[in-house]
Amino acid sequence: MKKHLLLVLTVLAIMLTFAGCAKSESEETQAATAAPKAAPTVSATAPVATGTYADGVYFAAADSFASSGWKETVTLTVEGGKIIDADWNGVNINAGADKKSYDKAGKYNMVKFGNAQAEWYEQAAKAEAYLLETQDPTAISYSDAEGHTDAIAGVSVHVNAFFDLASEALASGPVGRGPYEDGAYFAIADSYPSSGWKEYVSLTVLNGRIAAVNWSAVNRTGDDKKPYDKAGNYNMVKFGGAQAEWYEQAAKAEAYLLETQDLEGITYKDDEGHTDDIAGVSIHVNAFYDLAKEALAAGPNEIGPFQDGSYYASDETFSSSGWKGYVSLLVNNGNIESVYWSGVDKDGRDKKQVAAEGGYGMIAHSEIGKGWHEQAAAVEAYLLSTQDPTQISYKDDGGHTDDIAGATMSVSNFYALVEQALAAGPKQY
Repeated sequence: MKKHLLLVLTVLAIMLTFAGCAKSESEETQAATAAPKAAPTVSATAPVATGTYADGVYFAAADSFASSGWKETVTLTVEGGKIIDADWNGVNINAGADKKSYDKAGKYNMVKFGNAQAEWYEQAAKAEAYLLETQDPTAISYSDAEGHTDAIAGVSVHVNAFFDLASEALASGPVGRGPYEDGAYFAIADSYPSSGWKEYVSLTVLNGRIAAVNWSAVNRTGDDKKPYDKAGNYNMVKFGGAQAEWYEQAAKAEAYLLETQDLEGITYKDDEGHTDDIAGVSIHVNAFYDLAKEALAAGPNEIGPFQDGSYYASDETFSSSGWKGYVSLLVNNGNIESVYWSGVDKDGRDKKQVAAEGGYGMIAHSEIGKGWHEQAAAVEAYLLSTQDPTQISYKDDGGHTDDIAGATMSVSNFYALVEQALAAGPKQY
């Protein structure tokens, strides 16, 4: 009897032990499945999802330019359902080079001027790599409302725009690649019309598509039409009865081109280049489209060394001949794209125009039979070709040179004014 009771007690103890173990394992499993996920975060070693997305090229851009002048963009390439390439980039309000190219050229300088741990393009590459590893643009946690994160080592810039735009691009579906070569493009009219404004167009192409456009113009004294207008100096509404200021209508034309990506699909209702295709635009737009086509046909430009903007410098006093020389420049994508060298007299007449009309008299005494305006044009063209105001040699103290074919007059004053203008920096409005 005692042996039987001992056996029963032993079996009962074993059963209680197994029951306790089963309960413990069940509670751990429930705790693991019931534990809330840290939202939204992932481990750096999270497994890569496969077969999630439709193959193709995706693109998204911010709705507007930030106060910095940059608008962020994201391009994704999906193959076999996986994101195999991610490009976090940006375009500038003035078009020209994309943000990565601009940064790699040493012009953004986040380390030098912002004490950052690495340049922007280097940190962007780490964020891109993180997305390629996680395959999920929502799998990121932010440490503050500005969109910084502790999830990506070596990244101190805000990354929320990158991941938000990646999500937006994937949600919108593939857009493919456009027909153009990526890069910065520029074209400017050959001469100043009667209005005094020489129009130009600057473009940025990303993923083969036009991603940024800047349509503006410059006058002889180096004013840039768009910022000049925004500062209240053009006043097309006040003095011309227009429905909106020039820069506002220009922005609508730019937006229309970005939306349609079509340089041939615009229709004009008259010979002046007006159109009914773009709501809210009553100004002529033919020059805009013609210059955009010219820029794309010419191919992308390399980044130059100068700061973008319009420049101006003038002699302080009138010379003994009665002229006060001046120079205006337009720099786009770091390159000098327009130069105007002339002078004014006390009556406000423009030296180049006076010479072109035969009122200066140099041609009669010129050993090469060219007037002042023609020689000045040759000097301007030489600077555009060299892109270097120091690349000139003089053969005498009078500032004459053998470097420029078609110019026997003194050019030292021109080059001094160019250096003065660049040293002073772009015009402010």
